[in-house]
Amino acid sequence: MPETWIIILVAVVVVVLAAFIAFRAGIAFRRRAAEQAVGSAEEEAKKIVNDAIKNAEQKLKEAAVEAKDQAYQLRQEAEKEIKDRRAEVTRQERRIDQKEEAMDKKTEALEKREEDLAQRKELAEARLAEIEQIKERELQKLESIASLTQEEARGVLLSRLDEQLTHEKAVKISAFETNIKDEADDLARELIGQAIARCAADHSSEATISVVALPSDEMKGRIIGREGRNIRALETATGVDLIIDDTPETITLSSFDPVRREVARQTLEKLIADGRIHPARIEEMVEKSRREMELVMKREGEKAVMEVGLHSVHPDIVKLIGRLKYRTSYGQNVLNHSLEVANLSGIMAAELGLNVTQAKRAGLLHDIGKALDHEIEGSHVQIGVDVAKKYKESPAVIHAIEAHHGDTEPTTTLAFIVTAADAISAARPGARRENLESYIKRLENLEEITKSFAGVESSYAIQAGREVRILVKPEMVSDDQLVLLAHDISEKIENELDYPGQIKVNVVRESRAIDYAK
Repeated sequence: MPETWIIILVAVVVVVLAAFIAFRAGIAFRRRAAEQAVGSAEEEAKKIVNDAIKNAEQKLKEAAVEAKDQAYQLRQEAEKEIKDRRAEVTRQERRIDQKEEAMDKKTEALEKREEDLAQRKELAEARLAEIEQIKERELQKLESIASLTQEEARGVLLSRLDEQLTHEKAVKISAFETNIKDEADDLARELIGQAIARCAADHSSEATISVVALPSDEMKGRIIGREGRNIRALETATGVDLIIDDTPETITLSSFDPVRREVARQTLEKLIADGRIHPARIEEMVEKSRREMELVMKREGEKAVMEVGLHSVHPDIVKLIGRLKYRTSYGQNVLNHSLEVANLSGIMAAELGLNVTQAKRAGLLHDIGKALDHEIEGSHVQIGVDVAKKYKESPAVIHAIEAHHGDTEPTTTLAFIVTAADAISAARPGARRENLESYIKRLENLEEITKSFAGVESSYAIQAGREVRILVKPEMVSDDQLVLLAHDISEKIENELDYPGQIKVNVVRESRAIDYAK
């Protein structure tokens, strides 16, 4: 048994020794292999380094050669550029030298010319002085021969020249005015004639009274009422005077306000038809008639706008246009007048190639201020301008409204058209009535203006103020001055008088030759 363990132990020792020897042998082998690998790596590294050094030296040589080539090229280019610049500088210097030579020559020529001019100036001044001396001697001789001083001779010459110019001026003014007047009259007659022919509106002068028919005279007593309370209530509510006289079956309403008069008329007709007449019923009917009048005026405004063919008219302006139906001017219905002016303006604008719609709009609205002139202070022109501005009318329409009575100088063709149409409508026979006192006053003013001129012996307004005939003193006014006098009188009449249409100024000079047989 002990021998077995010895054998086993020896075997183990042998194995251990064998393993140790193998381990050391492996280590030695790996060391030699590593040394061999290191040796080969060092040789490879040395080889790579040597190759890199060789490549670097080759590239350095190539770079040096390339750098030398580039430096050579740059030097060649720089030398060429320097050479070109030197040549350009040389050319510029030559040009400058040539210009300096030319300037020197011009300067010399100018100096010579200045010297020549100075010499000529001296000669001219000497010649002028000599001429002045000769002129003075000649004037002295002329004064001694004519027995007139220079001032006296100048006065005679100017007097003769003034006479000649007066004659020529009179002839030219006469010919010019005749020519212009003939051409303007022909064109105006044609345009206005066409306009009037195409727009012949009926005219009837409006009165300040209205007559209401009664079914019987018994109704008068019922309208008057007990102790006159009904008639007082009616007059107070309407602002209209009721005239009850001996005229059978009629009552007269008197008022300068057509709207109030119409309200009173409708109220009376309603009361008569209803039969119940007392103060409370009167007030009720008056209020009802006023509401109906508002509707009527609105419908009349819409009708007028449609008749003229306008669009985009503000509703408030439409109401104001309707109110013009119950406004009058010198007895002429303002709405009818405005419609006629609108149509005339549109026709004339069409003939002249202008905006027809704008002309009709301006014509219809030119008297819009008369719808409010009883309620607002100021002229109807200014009120109309304010209304047009308030409702954003165009500047051309506003200017036409402002200028249609000459309050502002017309500056547009539209303003002239509206002014002419307004004058045509107002001046038409029967369109307006003029009271006797204002008519006579206008004729007197016309005669006074004509008599204010020197040389006028007498003057007479004839043809209802359409013509003024002036007799002048022949010893004070010559034939040439006659034309100028007529022109001056016409200008003064235009500036100082307001009149419809035009006034013919007829100046008459009578030449008389008187002698006595002895």
